[in-house]
Amino acid sequence: VAQSVLVSDDDIRAAQSALWERLRIVAEPGGAAAFAALLAQKYVAGPDERVGVLLCGANTGAVQF
Repeated sequence: VAQSVLVSDDDIRAAQSALWERLRIVAEPGGAAAFAALLAQKYVAGPDERVGVLLCGANTGAVQF
């Protein structure tokens, strides 16, 4: 691992909400963490960098965003 990024619970909730509102994707908190880092600008990609984010919703239940 070259770098770690810390996101807050609020950042993760905001990412989950954005995924649901914009794409109708339900992601579990751990599965939304990488997207949260991007959305909260706690990780900013370099000019020549491509970023891929894996989303997972396997551990979600009926939640309200």
